[in-house]
Amino acid sequence: MVELVGVESTFTWSGTFGALLLPGAVTGGLLGWAEHLRRVGPPRKWRLLALAPLTFAVAPMLIPGAVTTLVTTGMGSGAIAVGLMGIVGGYALSGRGRRWPRAVCGAVGVGVTAALAATVAGTDPPLSLTDPRGAWAAVLAASLFPVLALGCSIPYRSAWSRGAEPIPIEATA
Repeated sequence: MVELVGVESTFTWSGTFGALLLPGAVTGGLLGWAEHLRRVGPPRKWRLLALAPLTFAVAPMLIPGAVTTLVTTGMGSGAIAVGLMGIVGGYALSGRGRRWPRAVCGAVGVGVTAALAATVAGTDPPLSLTDPRGAWAAVLAASLFPVLALGCSIPYRSAWSRGAEPIPIEATA
């Protein structure tokens, strides 16, 4: 976070673990469960797991005083944006649905990715994209959203088709 936010970034138990790492683990687990359900057969209501990234928006709001801070200062709205952009990017990459809404969602996703890479110049101290550290930070920032969007596309993908065998999952010992 220091690379993306700057020196004013802080680490706390509730913020780092409760509002960032735990929601990330929950989101990853739910998306993994969606992939499992997609492979083993006709899933029921598995597409609701497309809402998994909203844990990024909900978890930070559970910290005492977070809702008041969001309403009065706007701090915390980035967590809401991360969850929503995961859903939007997942839909854009899914290959399902009408083309024009997916194209719009894809354009928004590309814009968000470019904006994330551009934020590197606004850190404290400012980093230049011609500097190796600045280029690394831009690549890091620009890679976070596409990876989230790719994972979030799982619940939108096609499940096994009628008359076809479910996709086998290798048993591990």
